Amino acid sequence: MDVTKISLKGKVALISGASRGIGEATALAFADAGADVVVASRKLPDLEKVAQKIRAKGVRSLAIASHVAKIEDSKNLVDTVVKEFGRIDILFNNAGTNPYMGPLIDAEEWAWDTTFNVNVKGPFFLAQLVARVMKQQGGGVMINTASVAGLRPGALNIYSVTKAAYIMLTQVMAREWGPWGIRVNAIAPGLIKTRLSEALWKAAEQRAAAAGAPSLHIGQPEDVAALVLFLASDLAKFIHGSVVVIDGGELVGISTGSSVGSVE
Repeated sequence: MDVTKISLKGKVALISGASRGIGEATALAFADAGADVVVASRKLPDLEKVAQKIRAKGVRSLAIASHVAKIEDSKNLVDTVVKEFGRIDILFNNAGTNPYMGPLIDAEEWAWDTTFNVNVKGPFFLAQLVARVMKQQGGGVMINTASVAGLRPGALNIYSVTKAAYIMLTQVMAREWGPWGIRVNAIAPGLIKTRLSEALWKAAEQRAAAAGAPSLHIGQPEDVAALVLFLASDLAKFIHGSVVVIDGGELVGISTGSSVGSVE
């Protein structure tokens, strides 16, 4: 099969953290492949702009304000999608946060709770709600946004711990939900040029410039979107319970300057 001709026609995709960055790029890639796409995040005005771009590609789209850490928001989100579209074939569980970048020794309870609620607890309950829909309809696909920071310790300590937990959660979901026809995988991006990781990629670029090094290759949201599109398609039907690294070689020593994943 020609990978340049991936089709998601007739599929309904739900993307959290979809207002910008990786989420927006993936929403547009799904739309190009023919899927109807529901975009969700906290801020509706930003989402509406993304939904307009999706509709311009000739498919249906719906923008829904939803905070992934608020379970009632996720219930409303899933109920609304099912009511409007009748099914959910693909969940790209992409929302995340990194509110604290200081030393672990100084971390306070609010930083721990906020990061875990948005990066692990909230995405789990959203996935659980969608899994119940997918079980009834005979299956579906889930892709979770983890990080290379969840595979080795880096500068983002609490964030790294949440992403490590998310990787294990992905594997547990894949083991339990696979028999229902639900295929679950995670992606582990390295340094991607998004707003969330702006301080990190700018710092990396500045260090490289000061050292007279060549310009760093930092990943773009579209690079990650291409991987998510592949994993959502039938081309990846034998990939299940896996964590797919997309970091330009960072884990094997071709450093982009930081061990940090990126979402939204």
